[in-house]
Formats: sequence, C-alpha cells, structure tokens
Amino acid sequence: MDTDDFDTALLTAAMAQAEERGWSSVSLLDAARAAGLSFSETRTRFPLRASLLLRLGRIADDSALADDTASGNARERLFDLLMRRLDVFQLYRNGIKSVLRGLPFDPPLALLLGGATVESMRWMADAAGITVTGVMGFVRVNMVVGIWTHTLRAWEKDESEDMGSTMAALDQALDKAARFNLFPADTGLNDGDLPDLDFAEPEPPLPPNAKNTTFDEKLDG
Repeated sequence: MDTDDFDTALLTAAMAQAEERGWSSVSLLDAARAAGLSFSETRTRFPLRASLLLRLGRIADDSALADDTASGNARERLFDLLMRRLDVFQLYRNGIKSVLRGLPFDPPLALLLGGATVESMRWMADAAGITVTGVMGFVRVNMVVGIWTHTLRAWEKDESEDMGSTMAALDQALDKAARFNLFPADTGLNDGDLPDLDFAEPEPPLPPNAKNTTFDEKLDG
C-alpha cells in the first residue's frame, strides 16, 4: 500500500467515526484499527488528529490543481477549482460536517484550519490567474477566502446530489467579488477601500423539480 492509499484509508475510517460520534471523539488508533493499518505508520504520518484534516485539505488542493490545462477566464477557472475541492469534500461529507460543527468549540483547531485555508485559497487564486503578490494580492486572497467560506456554508446545507444550491452560492459570491474587481480583466481597487464581502446567507436547498424563481427571473431579464 502506497502512502496515498494509506492516507485515504485512514481518512475514510476517521471520517466515519466523526460522522458517528463527532470529531472530538475521533481516535486515530481506532481509525487505524478499523482500516487495518499499522499503528506505527499512523503515528509517523499523523502525529496529531489535526494532521489528518490538513492532509484532507492537501488532497482537495491536489485534486483541484491536477488539471492545469483548464481554459476560460479567471472567474470560470476559479469556479472550477473551488468546485473540484468540494468534489473531494463531498466524499467525506458527513464527517466534514461534524468537524465544522465542532470548530466553534475548538479555537486552536479553527485557527490552524483557518491558516491552512488561506494558503489553499492563495494557490486556487494563483492557479486561476489572479495576482496574489503585494498588498492588493493580500486583499484578493482574502476575497477568495470569503468566497470559499460562503460557498462552504451553502455546501454544508445542500443535500442535493448535484450540489445545485452550492454552485448557485458560488456563482453569487463570484459575481459580488467581480464587482470589487477581483479578476484580472477588471481595473483594480482604486478608491483605497477594502471590499466588503459580507455575502447574504445562502438560500436553503430547493426541493426536487422546484423552480428557482429568483434565478429564473434574472435569466429572463
């Protein structure tokens, strides 16, 4: 078993535990036992439980960045990159939801994952063709973090198989960010103000076959 297979097996077992009893009760030894993995290698590769969540983030990043031939403008590329990250999250959906529910009660973990998210979004923005260097690069990366956070909240509530509500929330966030000139085709922020990306709360998922009146009206208009 190579390291990727090892990590995937342990992650699957740990996320199953998180779904059943909450992230705070996850034991890496129990996960290794359930997956039939070596305790010593588990200890070597994942000295902390949080290491497993950081590894999940890297797996999601690697999946998003695997296709470096993506076409389209920066907005389209960023949409694809973030959705590919969520495709990985979808594989461990219930376990990740357990982690998210526990974050308000675990400030050190929230801080650690927050820092990792900033770095992940820097990679996503750069891969999409958005300049991430300098002062304005710092602003743009934080705009992308806001987009991701808004979209992740929508994903957490979206029970549909096609993640339709999640994609709609991502579209909404990208549209708002575009008005603040996130993307290279825009002229940049010239008024000296930082963008206020206080996105509206995502709409709840629609029932199957229901019509999205607001979206349809926008299309008709």
